[in-house]
Amino acid sequence: MEVMAQERENSVLRKKAEAAKPAPDSAPMTPEKAIAQSLSKVAQEMLDLPLRVTELVETRRGLADLPEMLEDLSLLAIIEGPGEGLGLVALPPATLSVLIEMQTMGRLGKTAPGPRKPTRIDAAMAADFLDALLATIEATLIEEEAIAWAGGFRYASHLDDPRPLGLLLEDISYRVWSARLAFGTGGEREGGFLWAVPQSGRGAALRRMPEESATGAAPPDPGQGWEAALERAVLSAPATLEAVLHRVTLPLAAVMDFEPGMDIPLPEDALEKIALEGQGRRKLSQARLGQSRGMRALRLVETDEAGGLEAVPQRKDFGAVAAGASPFPKVDLPLEPGSLGDPMSPTYGALDDTSGGPSDAQDPLGELGGLETGAAIGGFAGLGGLGALADEKEATGDLPPLKIGSGL
Repeated sequence: MEVMAQERENSVLRKKAEAAKPAPDSAPMTPEKAIAQSLSKVAQEMLDLPLRVTELVETRRGLADLPEMLEDLSLLAIIEGPGEGLGLVALPPATLSVLIEMQTMGRLGKTAPGPRKPTRIDAAMAADFLDALLATIEATLIEEEAIAWAGGFRYASHLDDPRPLGLLLEDISYRVWSARLAFGTGGEREGGFLWAVPQSGRGAALRRMPEESATGAAPPDPGQGWEAALERAVLSAPATLEAVLHRVTLPLAAVMDFEPGMDIPLPEDALEKIALEGQGRRKLSQARLGQSRGMRALRLVETDEAGGLEAVPQRKDFGAVAAGASPFPKVDLPLEPGSLGDPMSPTYGALDDTSGGPSDAQDPLGELGGLETGAAIGGFAGLGGLGALADEKEATGDLPPLKIGSGL
C-alpha cells in the first residue's frame, strides 16, 4: 500500500512538473501547411464547405510536362504574379462541380454530376474563390522565404483547352503542388487541385532581421523590414479596371428584344478608341485592342500619332503672334461726308432750323418734307389734320408746338 501511494504521489508531481515547463515553440510555417490551411479556411469561410487535404505533393516540372499532369476537362485558370510571371491553377471536374453546387444550391448533391467541359460562367464563379485562396496563402507565408515565389498571384483568365499553355507560359521550371481533397463533413466527395508557379521567385524576398548576438548586444529594431511587408501588401491589393469598347443607350423595349446571335452595330473606330476605366467609370486612359501571348491585350495611347486618337494636352509657348495679311480684297471707301454730315461727328443726322447746316441740304425725305398742317395725306384725310392738336397743346403749355415741314 505504501508503494502504491508513493507511485501515485510521484505521478502527480511529474504531471505538475511537466505542466510547469514552458511550452515549446510552435512549428515554423511551411508552404505545405500554408496551402493546406488556406484551402480549408477559404472553403469554410466563403462556401461553408468542410474541406480536408488528404494528400499534398510538391514536384518540379518543365513547361512540356505540365499538360501531362492535368485531368481531362479541368478548368485551367491562368494566374499572373510579380514580374509579369504567369502560373496555373487547375480544378478537375469533381472539384469544380463542388464549388458550383455550393454557390448555387448551398449544399452538396447526393451524387456527383458527370464530367463536362468548363464554360466561361464556371470560370467567373471560380475566380473569387481562387483569388481568396491565393491571397490567404500569401498572407500565411508573408514572413517566410517562400513569399518570393508564392506571393502576388491573382486570377487573370482561363483556358478550356490545355494546348495553348505552351504559347502562354514561359519555358522555365515550375513548382507544382498537387493535392487530393475531401469535401463534406464525412468526406462524401473527393476532388483534386493543382497549383503551378515559376520556380524562381520574382516577388520581394523577405528581409530577415539578424538574430541577437550572444555578447549581450541590444536587440534589433522590431520595425525593421516593415517597408518591404507594406510594399508587398499594397502591391498585392486588387485593382479592377474595365476596358469599355463602346457605350450605347437603347430603350428598354429594344433591350428586351435581344436574342442570342443578334448583331449590335459598333462604330468603325471602336477598336481604336477603347476607354480604360477604373472605379466609378473614372476614365484613366485610351487604348487600342490587340493581343499579347495569344491573349487579347490593350495598348495604352498617349499621343495622336497612332490612329488619330485624342492626345494628352500639352502646353506650348507660341510667343508673339503676327497678324499677317488679310485674305479679303481691299475696297476703297469714299472719304467725303454725305448729305447728313460727317458720320463720325456726335451731331451726325441732327437738323437745325435756324442755321444753315445740314438742314439746308436736300431734304432726305423727298416730297414729304413740304407737308403743311392739316393737309390730307391719301386715305388719312379723315383725321382732320394735325393743326388743331398743335393749337390745343400750345394753349395748355404742356408741350411745345409740333413743327411739320422741312424742319422735321
